[in-house]
Formats: sequence, structure tokens, C-alpha cells
Amino acid sequence: MKKTILLIVLSGCYLITYAQNNNKPKAVKPQAKEKKMEEEIRQYFFVMLTPGINRQPDSDSAATIQKRHLTNITRLYNEGKIKVAGPFGDNGNWRGIFIFDCATKEEVEQLLNTDPAISSGRLAYEIHPWYTAPIGSFKPGKPAKKY
Repeated sequence: MKKTILLIVLSGCYLITYAQNNNKPKAVKPQAKEKKMEEEIRQYFFVMLTPGINRQPDSDSAATIQKRHLTNITRLYNEGKIKVAGPFGDNGNWRGIFIFDCATKEEVEQLLNTDPAISSGRLAYEIHPWYTAPIGSFKPGKPAKKY
């Protein structure tokens, strides 16, 4: 009986010691100071698409150009170059926008010239430097989900 009580007491001491040791906070390595969002802001390029000089191709040509325009946008998105693209819903002078993640304005111009709607003269463009934090849609690199 004394051996049983001693065994129970010793088991209890072991469990208490084990629990105390495993519930201790682990040593935490010092982390680098997190940057504030405004410290991470970087440059992108905002492109305003406007009507080009050649807006009146026949309907078959316009449909082909539009299909190739959308294919080019998808390619540039999947490459991580275009972060945002889309048309405006009215019939104003602003036809649509792109926001590019490129190093230079010249790179943006080269990529714009791969767009059939621009190279055919159906659309024209203005390029403006634009700044935001690289979060959400604006994370650098290729998107996690491709289209």
C-alpha cells in the first residue's frame, strides 16, 4: 500500500513537472521591425485607355481585335505585369484602364504595343506613375490563380 501511494505521488509530481515544462513560453527570436504600410509604397503605372484614331473597323475586324485584346490582357496578367484591367461602363472618352507592375515607363510602352487594340489604332493611351502599397492585388510577381 505504501508503495502504491508513493508511486501515485511520484507519478503526480512527474505529470505536474512535465506540464509545467511544456507550458513554458518558448524562447522567441527577435523579429525585424515591421514596416508601416506607408513605408512600403511603391510605384506602378496607371494607363488610361482612350479612343484611338481607327475606331471604325468593320464589325468582324472589331470582334477579332477585341478577342485578341482580351487574350493579351490575360497573358500580361498571368505574367504578373498587369495588376488591374477593365473597361468603363459608359460611352465616355475613357475607354478603360490598366495598372502595370513594371520597372520603367518604357517597359509599359513595349507591353502596350503588344495589344492588338492599341497597335491597330482602335485604342490610344496615357501613362501615369501611380503609387500604392504592394498588398492584395498589388503583390509583386505572378498571381496565385491564373486565368
